[in-house]
Amino acid sequence: MVKQQVEREHTPSMEDYLEAIAMLRDANKAVRVSQISRRLKVRMPSVTSALEKLSEKGLVVHERYRYVELTPEGESVAEGVVHRHEALSRFFTEALDIDRKTAEEDACKIEHVISPLSLERMIKFIEFIQACPLEEPNFPKRYKYYLEHGQLPEECLARGLEKEER
Repeated sequence: MVKQQVEREHTPSMEDYLEAIAMLRDANKAVRVSQISRRLKVRMPSVTSALEKLSEKGLVVHERYRYVELTPEGESVAEGVVHRHEALSRFFTEALDIDRKTAEEDACKIEHVISPLSLERMIKFIEFIQACPLEEPNFPKRYKYYLEHGQLPEECLARGLEKEER
C-alpha cells in the first residue's frame, strides 16, 4: 500500500509554532517567547531559533525581547492549522466518542498530514450526523445523497425543524 501524504509548504514544527502563536494571541493579544515555550513544552532557545526561521519565511515578525506577531501569510497558515485541528478534534469527540484529551492529542498529530478531501469529508460527516443521527434508518443512503447533492435529504431537514420548534 502506498503511503499518501499531503504536500505542505511548512513543516509540522513550523505549523505547531504558528498555531501556538495564534492561540496565545487570541487569549492574550501580545505573545512572548516564554509563553510559546511553555505552551509547546520546549526551551526558550528552541523557540528563538524557530522564530528566526519563521521570520525568514515571512510568517512572523519578531525582534529580540519583543512580542511575536503573525504576518498576514503567517496568519493564513495558522488559521488553516487551527481549522484542521478543531475539525479533527470535533470528529474524534462527536463522531467517534473519544475523550477530549485523546482527541486533542491525536488531532495535533494528524492535522499536519491529513488531505483536504479527508478533512472536508470529516467535517461534512459531523454536520450530517447532527442532522441525521446514526440510529435512523437508511443512514448510508442518506449520507451518500448529502455528499452528492450538498444538501440534507428532506427527512433530515424535517427532523431539524422539529428540534427548532421545541
